[in-house]
Amino acid sequence: MKEIRIQYLDETIEKLTYIDGKSDWIDLRSAMDVELKAGEFKLIHLGVAMQLPEGYEAHVVPRSSTYKNFGIIQTNHCGIIDCSYCGPDDWWYMPVYALRDTVIHKNDRICQFRIMENQPKLIFDEVNKLDGSNRGGIGSTGTK
Repeated sequence: MKEIRIQYLDETIEKLTYIDGKSDWIDLRSAMDVELKAGEFKLIHLGVAMQLPEGYEAHVVPRSSTYKNFGIIQTNHCGIIDCSYCGPDDWWYMPVYALRDTVIHKNDRICQFRIMENQPKLIFDEVNKLDGSNRGGIGSTGTK
């Protein structure tokens, strides 16, 4: 089991937990009340800073209900936080864009994360032609 040191913004931020039996992703919450008008961008403070294990990174993405509930999308679509982002002021944020007027309250669950091992070092072997079967290019599997 990996240990992650965590700092919370204050005592009112709900502590991180797994939702037993549902997922190995962990929900993150807004650390403040946020009001956004359609077309506005904001970095939403998530109320945590963490020291990830060496060789790991966190992948932060919206929850499946985030757009339905709040009308926001995450502007970087998947945030990557590496293990070197671990100082006392290296707070986690979710960059969002509002597609409608919305209000997000402190402790609303707006995104989720999991940690993954860093990609191994790769060597690229340049060839003139690949040997795999041809699948027909992008969009070749149809719509039904």
